[in-house]
Amino acid sequence: MTTPPLSVLRLKPKADARRIRHGHPWAWSDELVLDRRSKAIPAGTIAVLEDADRQRLALGIASPAQKIAFRVLDRDPDAEINADWMHARLSAALNARNALYDHPYYRLIHAEGDALPGLIVDRFDDVLVLQPNAIWLEERIDLIADILLDLTGTKTLVKNGTSRARALEGLEEELSVLHGTAPDGPIHVPMNGATYLADVMEGQKTGLFFDQRPNHAFVANMAKDARVLDVFSHVGGFALAALAGGAAEALSVDASTPALTLAAGGAEAMGVSDRFATRAGDAFAVMEALAGESAKFDIVVADPPAFAPSKNALSQGLRAYERVARLAASLVAPGGTLVLCSCSHAAELPKFRQACLRGMGRAGRDPRQIYTGFAGPDHPQHPSLSETGYLKALAFRLLP
Repeated sequence: MTTPPLSVLRLKPKADARRIRHGHPWAWSDELVLDRRSKAIPAGTIAVLEDADRQRLALGIASPAQKIAFRVLDRDPDAEINADWMHARLSAALNARNALYDHPYYRLIHAEGDALPGLIVDRFDDVLVLQPNAIWLEERIDLIADILLDLTGTKTLVKNGTSRARALEGLEEELSVLHGTAPDGPIHVPMNGATYLADVMEGQKTGLFFDQRPNHAFVANMAKDARVLDVFSHVGGFALAALAGGAAEALSVDASTPALTLAAGGAEAMGVSDRFATRAGDAFAVMEALAGESAKFDIVVADPPAFAPSKNALSQGLRAYERVARLAASLVAPGGTLVLCSCSHAAELPKFRQACLRGMGRAGRDPRQIYTGFAGPDHPQHPSLSETGYLKALAFRLLP
């Protein structure tokens, strides 16, 4: 029985095929010849990409109706996307994490960063949380689950299908347990000497953000005896790391009361509840209120959500980052440290830094940059794709 030929997408004559040949994993819809035949290719179909001269470039996923119309799976157009192929990709990602971490708490799969477009997997010891954000993954979910369970020996696999990316693929929202049983309450996650509580069933995204691990460590290393404010704290990210580093006290601010409850649970598990406090409310309003109370902190960290999730939202997002920097800078004690973060890939580092500088300037502060941080190595960045290198953290010493 012969295998039917694969669908084909072709670049326009003026499209730059060298970009794909040199490693970029995406082809845009306006670069392709989208005739009636190619438009009829169902989203999620495995297809071959050709240049204008019909030279085969790569094997990948076709989504002709989307802005990103082709995502590279393999540079070899003759590759077969089968169980062996999937096992090799997942195994390579696991081996990379095993070389990085002594304990099984990390991002196991980071989409294009691990050559698996649309797939996110976070590991919490014997629990895996999987986000299949593309049709081609949904069609292979059982295969992926079986391989992951076999490779890791984990007991529980949770499918979190609640991302915005799934809606773009026409996929329904879904939260289910594919294997094992749902965790009985939050999972205790050790990281940088702190203990975090991750609610993988009801929490935000997969329950915990592993990407800030190196930036947490930076703050922890300078936190001894410091008064610390952690704004947009989620489950206590920077605050608990600072307490693990010997901070005298830490205050977590977040709009989510459930997240702050988990943060308090982490502080209790660490035995530092007497040095930890929370304050629920809109972060901007709380910072303004703290300024009205003449509150000052030796270290202030602001790690907001993505204010610029797309280029269309960039201008508004940069203004929001500027406002965060202005309000947060006013709460830093003379000679203290301000850490400002962005998880917006559209706000590239130079533009984000300038927004931060404008905000600190408007607050009348005189900064000196002392640190630039990014996501940890379990979030590998595709060098041709800025979207995989979304996280930035900048630390400034504010002169007396």
